Parts: sequence; structure tokens; C-alpha cells
Amino acid sequence: MRIVIAGGHGQIALRLERLLHARGDEVAGIIRRPEQAGDLLAAGAEPVVCDLESASVADVARHLEGADAAVFAAGAGPGSGAARKDTVDRGAATLFADAAEAAGVRRFVVVSAMGADREPPEGTDPVFAAYLRAKGAADADVRARAGLNWTILRPGRLTDDPGTGQVTLADATGRGAVPRDDVAAVLAALLDEPGTIGRTLELIGGDVPVTDAVRNVASH
Repeated sequence: MRIVIAGGHGQIALRLERLLHARGDEVAGIIRRPEQAGDLLAAGAEPVVCDLESASVADVARHLEGADAAVFAAGAGPGSGAARKDTVDRGAATLFADAAEAAGVRRFVVVSAMGADREPPEGTDPVFAAYLRAKGAADADVRARAGLNWTILRPGRLTDDPGTGQVTLADATGRGAVPRDDVAAVLAALLDEPGTIGRTLELIGGDVPVTDAVRNVASH
């Protein structure tokens, strides 16, 4: 498969690029800064410089032409304010979905966040609340598109612990942590599993091997 990843220099994206390259897929990562290209090349991905905050749908669609799947893994990241949560975590996700539809790329996987479907609890940090609202709005936009075979993945608290290869994946898992390594492994498996199309799934650490966890979800 040829897979294009938005947010190609993100911590989960770089892990996913390595996994996809290792299994023989062709992978491209969209990045904002040219100096990030070396890290993508080292991961086995083709770097594509394109700023999703200023690009047009046509600009992005050109980068998606010929792809079999698109993964939205971009985010404004730590240190950004509420305004950029909206322009990246919501706006860029919508743009990327528009571009996928324009390029005829139906398979569309989104890295979202646990809690994005609910109004943030009182007392939530305002920037984090803006992030959750932006993610929720982006997810709602993607779910409404008949032109995309979408899957939305909502990991719990992300850690840099080594992956275990074992997870809990379900419509609702409850709160928990999950290594970024395992998130990337689940994303790679989701891309291969059409039975997860139209599903919003939560992911935390667990005791079920990744391939079994994805297969189990697809069969229910």
C-alpha cells in the first residue's frame, strides 16, 4: 500500500512510518519544516513539505494522489495555545479529509484523543479543553463523510515506555495509559482491517496481542 501520513514528524507518526516501511509499504509523511526531512528518511518515509495550516485542498490532494490510505496524526503539540489547537487539530484534520475525498483516497484513519466526545470536565486546563473540543469537532466532521472509509482511534495517556505488543482495544476501554509504540502498531493493523471501518475505538495498555485485538474488534 501507499500511505500518506499528516503530521509525519510526530512521535507516533515516526514509529508508524518505521513499521509500514519494514513491512514493505510505501509511506510518505507530510511535514511543515524542511529540516525534519532527515528523520523521515531515516524512518523509511518520503518527506513531503506542506503546511496544513496554509495549504489549499488542491495542494494537499496532489500529495494524496495514488495513495491507498491516509492517516491524520498531526497536532499542534505541547506549548501551542488554544488558537492553534483549532487551526491544526480541527482545521487541518478537516482539510486533510477534504483532500482525501478530492484525491479519491477512501481509507482514512484518525489519531484522536480519549474524551473528545464529551464536554471537558469543569476545571480542565483551558488549552487542553480547547484541544479536546477541536479533536471532537474534527472527529464529528470525519464521521459525517460518506466519501471516506474512516476509523477513529482514541488512545489513552501516551507514554514513551517500550511497546508490549499487547493492548485493550474497544468502543470504550476506560482510562489508562498506552505506549506510543503500541499505538503505532495498532494503527498499522487498522489499515489492513476493513472490518474497523466506521468505528471509533479507544485504546489503552492490556493483555491482548495487537493483531488479535484488531481482529476481535472487527468481528463484532
